[in-house]
Amino acid sequence: MSRAGVMPDSYTLPIVLKALCRVFDMGLARQVHSVAIKHGLEANEFCESGFISLCCKAGEFKNARKVFEQNCERKLGSWNAIIGGLSQGGRAKEAITMFTELKKSGIEPDDVTTVSVTSACGSLGDLNLALQLHKCVFQARSFEKSDILMLNSLIDMYGKCGRMDLAHRVFSRMEQRNVSSWTSLIVGYAMHGHVNDALECFHQMREVGVRPNHVTFVGVLSACVHGGTVQAGKYYFNMMKNEYGIKPQLPHYGCMVDLLGRAGLLEEAREMVEDMPMKANVVIWGCLMGACEKYGHVEMGEWVAKHLHELEPWNDGVFVVLSNIYATNGLWEEVERVRGIMKERRLAKVPAYSLATSST
Repeated sequence: MSRAGVMPDSYTLPIVLKALCRVFDMGLARQVHSVAIKHGLEANEFCESGFISLCCKAGEFKNARKVFEQNCERKLGSWNAIIGGLSQGGRAKEAITMFTELKKSGIEPDDVTTVSVTSACGSLGDLNLALQLHKCVFQARSFEKSDILMLNSLIDMYGKCGRMDLAHRVFSRMEQRNVSSWTSLIVGYAMHGHVNDALECFHQMREVGVRPNHVTFVGVLSACVHGGTVQAGKYYFNMMKNEYGIKPQLPHYGCMVDLLGRAGLLEEAREMVEDMPMKANVVIWGCLMGACEKYGHVEMGEWVAKHLHELEPWNDGVFVVLSNIYATNGLWEEVERVRGIMKERRLAKVPAYSLATSST
């Protein structure tokens, strides 16, 4: 298009920016930004919000703020982009602060704003803030098409804040529910160890004909981990694959390895890891390492430690756990050998820091 001499407009650049978000090409993004400035489009609401979102997704939050702050007459779309970008980028406090500034500016938030802010609030686990944001959600409920989206975000927020009673109250009063509504409730119950409630909710979901997705099964399997119900975990894992045709992802395998490991079924857990179509990550190996420590399994502990060390050679936690496994079995020479390795590498256990040994 550029070679043909056709100039881009406010419709062209947002589409290009969405494509750039897919590939995270910040070099090309800067060139596109220059094109926007050249044609006087950098202050356009859709172009500006596109640049902000792209910078946030690439982790360039300073540049995102720079783009946001250079326009004194910014529109709601730009506010939503910066608040959503900060929230999704793990900067919940900054997202809440930006939302407060939005309210002070006199611009009214919409459904997109409230979803981003409730997500940030859930990350913080701030119940007082959650109750205040609930009021904001109902003030924005004139956007009927997105009612379900906002109410789902409330369920998720209350779940993360540990108030499943309030999460269920929001859920029970919804006129319409989709898979995200049910999933948010199931994941919330599972997160806080309400095993029976999570599984009962899943059964009700199936009874009303709502098809679960891969996130739903993460919640269901997490509930099985908390309840230590191995057979139920295997049943739902197979249901996910065979009945719904959902390919297990790392979180599903992580739950199953954790479930089997906690139950002492270490060989089954090992087979699960070896049969995975993708490489295990630190969390999965950590779950298995924790099980080896719990049951004092030396041979498997050494095998897992090798893989963990390859993934995180700087992490001393694996040496500490391996040393504990040797000590449990009275292998004091091996304990001294591992401690010698730690001293040689000048590793020392960081106070109050442990190796991750659970996927939930």
